[in-house]
Amino acid sequence: MSAISAKNVRIHESWKPHLAEEFESSYFKDLKFFLTEEKSKFNIFPPSSMMFSAFDNCHFENTKVVILGQDPYHGQGQAHGLCFSVPEGVVFPPSLRNIFKELHADIGMSIPKTGSLIPWAQQGVLLINATLTVREDAAGSHQNKGWEIFTDKVIQILAQKKQNLVFMLWGNYARAKKVHIDQSKHLILEAAHPSPLSASRGFFGCKHFSTCTSYLEQHNITPIDWRL
Repeated sequence: MSAISAKNVRIHESWKPHLAEEFESSYFKDLKFFLTEEKSKFNIFPPSSMMFSAFDNCHFENTKVVILGQDPYHGQGQAHGLCFSVPEGVVFPPSLRNIFKELHADIGMSIPKTGSLIPWAQQGVLLINATLTVREDAAGSHQNKGWEIFTDKVIQILAQKKQNLVFMLWGNYARAKKVHIDQSKHLILEAAHPSPLSASRGFFGCKHFSTCTSYLEQHNITPIDWRL
């Protein structure tokens, strides 16, 4: 963990020129120290090798859509570095199940057999949590330690350096990030969080997936194939 740097962090090379300054910043050094201390006492998810999986599977040049979550899943074997996603064979958490329900209602997609969203990432969907790590069975345990500064910067860099991205902001935590996005250059889609506590209050029926497809097609960008 203490070896995170622009040179050796496991992310696709396309991100490194854009994020090198962050990895060398004082706040990130403090974050590394915090994570080293946490790992000495607790189980931390996702594993270090998967911490930046969102940036390893989705290349900077290919990014078309950004979906922002809050925390990684905090149960054993669930988190693998992409928000809302779980590895092959893992039971769908409730939020992911509701995302699949909305996809079925919106575009008619069959409920998939896998909860791994890696195929989305490989097509250009950046699936990031605002906080990239969490302590086992302790939701929110790594908030306000520096990750939010990093992920805010990621959003700012994408919003400034790219055009016609689709940002899907689900829940108040994600919606607060829209201050970093120029709405004249990008499409911002807002809805309630897909968790069972709030999905019926504006996530179900939001039609974000079909809206995203239409927007990308209007700008001559190959849309995402949401099927898994």
